Amino acid sequence: MSDKNEIEIHKALEAAAARLADTRLSDLMRAPSRDKLIFRFEDLEADCTRQPIDSEALSLLLELAQARGLKARLEEMFSGAAINVTESRPVVHCDLRRPERGQSDEYMRLCAFADKVRSAGDINAIVNLGIGGSDLGPAMVAGALAGYHDGPECYYVGNICPSDLHDVLAKCEADKTLFIITSKTFTTAETLANAELAKSWLEEYGVAPNTAMAAVTAYDKRARDWGIPEAQIFSFAEGVGGRYSLWSAVGLSVMIAIGSHNFSEMLAGAHAMDRHVREGEFGQNIGVIMGLLRVWHRSYLKAPTYGLMPYDQRLARLPAWAQQLEMESNGKQVNRAGQPLDAPAGPLIWGEPGTNSQHSFFQWLHQGVDVTPIDILIALQPAKGLEDAKWQASHRMLAINAVAQAEALALGSKNTAEPHRHFPGNRPTILLSWDKTTPYALGRLLALYEHITVVSGFIWDVNSFDQWGVELGKQMANSLQSDADLSQFSPAARAFIDRLK
Repeated sequence: MSDKNEIEIHKALEAAAARLADTRLSDLMRAPSRDKLIFRFEDLEADCTRQPIDSEALSLLLELAQARGLKARLEEMFSGAAINVTESRPVVHCDLRRPERGQSDEYMRLCAFADKVRSAGDINAIVNLGIGGSDLGPAMVAGALAGYHDGPECYYVGNICPSDLHDVLAKCEADKTLFIITSKTFTTAETLANAELAKSWLEEYGVAPNTAMAAVTAYDKRARDWGIPEAQIFSFAEGVGGRYSLWSAVGLSVMIAIGSHNFSEMLAGAHAMDRHVREGEFGQNIGVIMGLLRVWHRSYLKAPTYGLMPYDQRLARLPAWAQQLEMESNGKQVNRAGQPLDAPAGPLIWGEPGTNSQHSFFQWLHQGVDVTPIDILIALQPAKGLEDAKWQASHRMLAINAVAQAEALALGSKNTAEPHRHFPGNRPTILLSWDKTTPYALGRLLALYEHITVVSGFIWDVNSFDQWGVELGKQMANSLQSDADLSQFSPAARAFIDRLK
């Protein structure tokens, strides 16, 4: 904290955190006007009534946002200022969701290619070769919108572990498979290694790789030099960070699976959330409120982890996507000016789908010593294709489990006579719900989580748009792979390399 006003707000927030640490959620939840902590945008509802917060603490968080210049920082991002200071780049992923993009040559070319692949009938499998944001985002969306698939089967290979690609290829026919090599720089070692293996596999079955491979990259020339024909290279801007990139050509595999219309609907949902965050009054702004609550838990209630529990099997990969989004964005040790942070930023993100998770780690959430905040996510209606009465009844059971867990975590159940049956409660949740997981609703939800990460990053004053922390391990792997001078490595590492030989 730099100036006096911020210092005063910070001290007041610390005092509020200490006060609320001694306040039962069961008491807070029954306070008058508690429903003011239910925030809505369209059919999306964020029920924050089970949060260890009151109107005074929320007002202080909003004051902190004002003191940190959140409104101006968001406007800089939306208007294309070079806010990625370590790379001197703007942050342009929100531009990809604007309606105007639908009329651009770039987007129409992407749609035309997807429509051609879908209608030709000679491709029945798409294999996306990428890693990080070039894999997690599209793979998560493809799973979430499985009910909308009417194109070729989509597979995602990110790991350099050979079994990942091998097991996918075992399901594919070489003359009916299209590979999409997705790499922003087109230098990503793992992705290119898998691409070489895929090329060899095609050649083994007599298929010319240049007819069965496309590329998605910000560096077209490298893709051409690698052997991808110009007509099958799709670009996106350098200002699109990998973990924010599924809206770009990186989503080509998804577009082929669900069609360009449904992909455009997903973009429309995300744009609606962008406008809400940009234009909405902060006190009723879901993205801002949830971002401030992320700061509240990490910086003031000292919770090092944050859980995401989607009650939807098709959203099974959402926690992994959000894990990269948050931890690669805000897992930083210095602020934007390069000065050491005086407190940690960015929690560890983790989670699994309900109700499976209720029968594994919810024991730890309910009765462990640590108190971990979580989001519980649930659509009010089942996914597309499950409209029959029996599936509706099953989904109702799922939704009841979701709200029951939120209540049980918050309220607990006192049993001093049998301590092993005692549930202390006071475990915070946000219950996030919406009508149905359509492409529009999914786009809106994912944009919300992007804004939660960005808002909290702005409050912590970190650069949420670079990821230098991934570089050192890659550099060391390259050195070991090239069999160069190994004297810089430990004796144990050199011994391991000798065993590999």
